[in-house]
Amino acid sequence: MNDAEYKRFTDAAATCQMTNAAFLAYAVDKAARDLTRTAAEIATEREVLSEVFAARRHLGRIHGLFNQVTKALNSGADAPHLDVTARAVLSAARRMEDAADALLAHRDGGAPA
Repeated sequence: MNDAEYKRFTDAAATCQMTNAAFLAYAVDKAARDLTRTAAEIATEREVLSEVFAARRHLGRIHGLFNQVTKALNSGADAPHLDVTARAVLSAARRMEDAADALLAHRDGGAPA
């Protein structure tokens, strides 16, 4: 547990007017009573992270394809839809950045920066 997680934990215990030990015991018992939900929340987070990493790989491949387009353009080839494509890729990259920021903020318990 890092410092931020520990602070969130101790603040939550204090808000509930419980000792850290009592709050932890309560939280563990609550999670153990609903294993389906607990497992689903963990699985969902893993699935989201898996999709983010997959999107990152795809953006990396697109980067490689843009390098090939640049090489072709330097050799005199024509790319009539390059501007539209570049804007779409930039938009996708920005959405990925926003999604990553939101995931980090959720993990850290705050709003996106």
